Amino acid sequence: MQNRQQIQRLTTQALLIVIIVLQDLIPMIGNLPLGPLSITTLPITVGVVAVVWGPREGMVVGGVWGLLTWVRAFVYPSSPLAPLIFTNPLISFVPRLLIGLVAGWVFIGLKKVVSPSLAACFAGLMGSVTNTVLVLGGIYLFATTSNLATALLAVVTTNGLVEMLVTALVVPAIALPVMHALKKDQ
Repeated sequence: MQNRQQIQRLTTQALLIVIIVLQDLIPMIGNLPLGPLSITTLPITVGVVAVVWGPREGMVVGGVWGLLTWVRAFVYPSSPLAPLIFTNPLISFVPRLLIGLVAGWVFIGLKKVVSPSLAACFAGLMGSVTNTVLVLGGIYLFATTSNLATALLAVVTTNGLVEMLVTALVVPAIALPVMHALKKDQ
């Protein structure tokens, strides 16, 4: 029985990783270019994985996304700024890895005191906040340009807030039905 569960878990992980790879590599699915910026929808997927399967699985999927972000910065950038920013693994890899950890633990902690819908909403929100704060914070720490703080604040108030809101709304809309369907199968 344990072999079957292990095979099922590995198969699920592989499928989730394939989804992240497709989102990252197919234009206009995971990264929506907007001028020199790129609005990302991948925190939604990482958040859903973290809510449904837990922080460890969320970290695996987020880590794969981070690795892809780092590699793409060298070979196939998602935006004109990507080679300048995402070649640093502290900006490309670590925030994506931590989305799954934060979203998963927020959901686990909150589902004990609030409804699963609200817990999943906050998990998605905090996963997106983790990504935004760590990526933009890393850019601020490692980039050397004048007026950088103003530019980063503009990013947060434009696409950063939109990403956070959309992730907070979409994660529970996907995660809760998936969790329900998985419980039916068991």
